[in-house]
Amino acid sequence: MSKLRTTGTLFLLLLLAVGVAAQKNKTTGSIKGKVKTESGSAEGVRVTARQGEREAAAAATDRKGQFELDGLAPGRYSITFRKPGLSVAEIKDFEVVAGKTRSLGGDLVLPVDEGSLVFIKGSVFNEEGLSLRGVQIELARIGSDGMTKKIDGRMTTGSGDFAFRLPAQTARYRVTAKMDGRETTSKDVEVDGAAVYRVALSLKPKP
Repeated sequence: MSKLRTTGTLFLLLLLAVGVAAQKNKTTGSIKGKVKTESGSAEGVRVTARQGEREAAAAATDRKGQFELDGLAPGRYSITFRKPGLSVAEIKDFEVVAGKTRSLGGDLVLPVDEGSLVFIKGSVFNEEGLSLRGVQIELARIGSDGMTKKIDGRMTTGSGDFAFRLPAQTARYRVTAKMDGRETTSKDVEVDGAAVYRVALSLKPKP
């Protein structure tokens, strides 16, 4: 008899707890969404909801770029998105409604912060100093042992230009230009931080 009474009491307390939780959920709202990035992973983007200078809630996106901010009092918030290497994004005056989860959708794309990257840009010319289009450009990283490993490649544009975008880290790279009927040429580039590094290459006809 005592066991039945104890079980009944626990069940009643559980029902009361569920009822209180449901009531609390009706007094607050939440925000969910999905973040995409122009380059790299969308995981680890810090999402913050603020009212004025006060931080009301924060979360980090998962490996799919998804997030959810819970327990927000009804009102209007500014939502910011931050991750090293990406530009900061902000959605202003977003309204949170009690008892509802509002979605930001999946259209938010964070562009790369170009100030935090290395750019290797260059041009290719012929023996007369005119721009060459359609030249194959290879970018290789030079290891501490002097060995090279190709990491990227592309063709020069109609104006003979090319550009590579890389993480901001100290490294040595080799830029190589190849074109049928012309001698292959290379130049090494020393990179020591975020900046634009420029290279000019000249391709001479094969003898």
